[in-house]
Amino acid sequence: MSSITPQEIKKEFFKSKTGIAGITILSILIFTSIIVVIAIPGDTFKDWNNPGKWISYPKVAIPVWINLFLSEKIPEHKILNTPNVNYDMSGDISITTHQFGINFDYDDFPSDFIYEFSAKYLGKPLLQIDVIRPDGIQLKLLSTSLPHSDLNSIHSERIFSTDDAIRKNLYLQSNKFLFSLSNLSSEDIIFSKTDNHVPLKGNYVFLIKMYGDNSKNQIPESKLIIGGKAFGIMGTDELRRDLAVGLLLGTPLALFIGLVVAIASVMMGLLYGAYAGYRGKKTDEVMMRFNDVIYALPALPFLIILSITISNSIFVMVGFLMIFGWVGVAKVARSMALQIKTRGYVEAANMMGQKNSKIVLRHILPQLLPYAFASIAISVPAAITTEAGLSFLGLGDPSFPTWGQILHDANVYGASARGLWWWIMPPGIMIAITGLAFVFIGNALDVIINPKLKR
Repeated sequence: MSSITPQEIKKEFFKSKTGIAGITILSILIFTSIIVVIAIPGDTFKDWNNPGKWISYPKVAIPVWINLFLSEKIPEHKILNTPNVNYDMSGDISITTHQFGINFDYDDFPSDFIYEFSAKYLGKPLLQIDVIRPDGIQLKLLSTSLPHSDLNSIHSERIFSTDDAIRKNLYLQSNKFLFSLSNLSSEDIIFSKTDNHVPLKGNYVFLIKMYGDNSKNQIPESKLIIGGKAFGIMGTDELRRDLAVGLLLGTPLALFIGLVVAIASVMMGLLYGAYAGYRGKKTDEVMMRFNDVIYALPALPFLIILSITISNSIFVMVGFLMIFGWVGVAKVARSMALQIKTRGYVEAANMMGQKNSKIVLRHILPQLLPYAFASIAISVPAAITTEAGLSFLGLGDPSFPTWGQILHDANVYGASARGLWWWIMPPGIMIAITGLAFVFIGNALDVIINPKLKR
């Protein structure tokens, strides 16, 4: 095997179109991972399986960009948490007003609406909710008293469109509509034209007013949710989680698993194989027989058994993948070491009395580095797909939103049978793209270190 310098490898690599394509894809993935680690809070990993984190999101909503290809627009799920706030006094009465504006331009009705708030007050204030429609009609939705308190207290509550008081108030204003409101939901009435049951498009303003006798009364937290069937770039799953967040979080996890397993297993295999090939004789025989035993073990069944009996932690899984990933590299490294140890400089170092470990590290392993780079690149997709396969079978770490775990959840909730393609295709495509990047890089390096392949 001829020696190849790093400069020659770099020069030849960037002449390869597949190598450039692989590096480009990998650079995008690494850049995305860095942005995710910096921009997304660390608690998001922990909150991935926390239902309370995603309660404001819709269930199995399609991506919003689907509306670009539909003749009838599907209502988008809106989460409004920045209202226009106004404080006023009318005599001895304090009035706190929160105003939410929404442009409704869809061909179907919202699924619901929810008002979430946290009020800080003294006494027994009155909460009033109205909506001003695009046609100028103002509908009174709710007028209710908050629990009495003699001390400054904070009261949190969710008001749903299914509240009987809201439905009753809307039915009392049926004279504003020219058709029967019976059997219609609150959101259907609010967003309907006055002459027929068709969505009224335009700007809606939701007014929330709190009346009290204390000037310090306020609403520190206020959020209006207009329920829809489309949300986000990648939609949501059965547990209301934003799949775009899951795909982004899965990117650094996939690179971590793939690179750690590939680098560690290749280094282990190189050291093991190079030492066995250099020592030869009985040492080589014993080490290679042990290698054959590990090589003969069926990796996937053993990984399944170990995940069930020991732990399904992602870090334990990485360790298991390392154990089964080094044996193939060791065989190739041994055959290369058998050739390298016959060279003059290796024999000279041996005659000078250098230790075996020093000869292996200084004179043999550097010659194997080009092969090591190619092996690492090719080993990364295997590690990623193995983790995805174990997670898909339900044996992965559920606390981490890996792409395989997302596919597992999709399988559990029957996403394929229900036609929820946005839950299945994106993580599968991400696994394929990541694997393809390293395959391109590995093939380009393989051609460089194996001139026969180039010819």
